[in-house]
Amino acid sequence: MGGTPQVSPVVTTVANLLLAALWGLSVFAGWGLEAFCADGEIMERCRRRMAEVSLWSGAFAALAGVITMAALALPYARRDPGGYNRLMFAAIVCWTLAEGVLFVGGELARAW
Repeated sequence: MGGTPQVSPVVTTVANLLLAALWGLSVFAGWGLEAFCADGEIMERCRRRMAEVSLWSGAFAALAGVITMAALALPYARRDPGGYNRLMFAAIVCWTLAEGVLFVGGELARAW
């Protein structure tokens, strides 16, 4: 019974899609601005800071997107479920980092 537990490729694929959707809505649909920037004269400064935070977060999101596409396109990953899951887990880590940068950056933008 030793060894690594097997995770269905469907689970990692759905997790990536959900994290991508959450990041996209946070950045492009204004969820991040709504969550961190209050109304008033400080709002414009907060918006500028959130735009900068979104760029930094976007670097991790772009990396996650590239890794996800590699998992879907590379013959190595398509033939080996373990290889596919490793790539998808790496993408999940990148999506999580992208969301973390948005959260921490949003908190800092609100505080300053």
